[in-house]
Amino acid sequence: MIVLALLALAYLISDRESIGSKGAISLLIGAALGITFERGRFCFFCIFRDAVEDRNTTPFLGILVAIAVGSIGYAITFGQFLPDTTTDRLPPSAHIGPVSWVLVLAGLLFGVGMALSGACISGHLYRIGQGSLRALPALFGSLIGFGLAFKVWNSLYLGTIIDSPTLWLPHTFGYGGALLITFLVLAIIAWIAIRVGSASDPLSQPNKNGITTSSFKFPLLLDRWSPITTGAIVGVIGTIAYLRIEPLGVTRQLSSISRTYLDSKKALPATIEGLDTMAGCIAVVSKVITNNGWLILGFVLASLAAALSGNRFSFEEITIPNGTTALIGGVLLGLSSMIALGCTVGVLLTGTQSFAVSGWVFFASVFFGTFISLKLKLHKS
Repeated sequence: MIVLALLALAYLISDRESIGSKGAISLLIGAALGITFERGRFCFFCIFRDAVEDRNTTPFLGILVAIAVGSIGYAITFGQFLPDTTTDRLPPSAHIGPVSWVLVLAGLLFGVGMALSGACISGHLYRIGQGSLRALPALFGSLIGFGLAFKVWNSLYLGTIIDSPTLWLPHTFGYGGALLITFLVLAIIAWIAIRVGSASDPLSQPNKNGITTSSFKFPLLLDRWSPITTGAIVGVIGTIAYLRIEPLGVTRQLSSISRTYLDSKKALPATIEGLDTMAGCIAVVSKVITNNGWLILGFVLASLAAALSGNRFSFEEITIPNGTTALIGGVLLGLSSMIALGCTVGVLLTGTQSFAVSGWVFFASVFFGTFISLKLKLHKS
C-alpha cells in the first residue's frame, strides 16, 4: 500500500507546474534507493564496524561493487556531456570537489559522528523506516551541525578551499585510464578486505530446494540481500539518478532546511563565499521541497514499506545517554557534510563513481575516523 501510494503521488506531482517531472522521478528514485538500502542493510557505519570489529568484510564488498558498477555508468554518461576530456571542463553537476586538509578533516569528523550516532545520514534515514527513534535526535543534530558549518565556511573557503585543486582522473588519463585506475584500486581494496575478513559471511547461500514460492519470498522480503546484489543495484540507481536528475545525495534538502531557517532569522553571514558555485550537495534557500527532498521522502517511506513487509519494523528504545550521543554525533555529521559538500552517499559513493580524487580522499578519511572511533569504543558511549 505504501509503494502504491508513492506511485500515485509521483503521478500526481508530475503534472504540477511548480514540481514537474523531476520531482516525480526523484521520488521514485528515492523509493528504489530506500528499498535497496533497507533490504541490503547498506549503512556505511555498520559495514565499516562489521569489517573492523567482527572481521566480516563481505558487506564491505558491496560498497566496492557499487563504485565499480556506478563508475561504468558514469563513464558512459559523461561521454554524452563531455566527450573531450583534455579540456579544463568538468561534467555538469558531477560531485567533483576540491582536495585539501578541510576535506580530510571533514571525513575524520564524519567517521566520529557515525560512531557516536550509530549510523551515517542515509543509514539514519532508512532506519526511521525501521522504527529507529534514535535516528530522530541524530538528524536534528545534523541540522544544528549544518548551521554551525555555515558560520565557519567563509574562513575555510577563503583560507584553503578556494585555492585547492579539483582533481578529476579523466583529465589526465581519459575515461579508459580512469576506469582502469578505479578498478585497480577497487581490486587492491577487495584483496585486502578478503584477506582480513577471517569471519566473513558467504557471499550467497546455495538454494538446495529448487525454485519454489519460498525461494522467491525469503530472498525478496525476509533475508538480507547479498552485498554484491545490493551494491550493483545502488550503482545502477546512481547512474540513472545522474542521467535524469542529479547525482545521488541525501543532505541537500536537510542542509537547505537549516540554511533557509537561519536566513529567515538573519543569522547567516552576509555572504557565503563560493558555496553556490561548488559541485556537491549544496544547500539552497528554498521554501519548497527540492528534488532532493522528494528523493528523501521516497527513501524513508519505501524503507518503511520494506521493513513492514519483512517484519523488521520495531521501535528502537531511546534513552537519555544514547539520545545524547546521537545528537552529538548528528552535529558532527551535519558539520562535516557541509564542509565536505556531501556525505558518504554524495561524496564517497558518488565522488568515486565520478572519478573524483575527492571521493577517494573522503573514503579513506571516513574509514580512518570510524576505525579510530571503534578502537576508542565511542560507539558504545
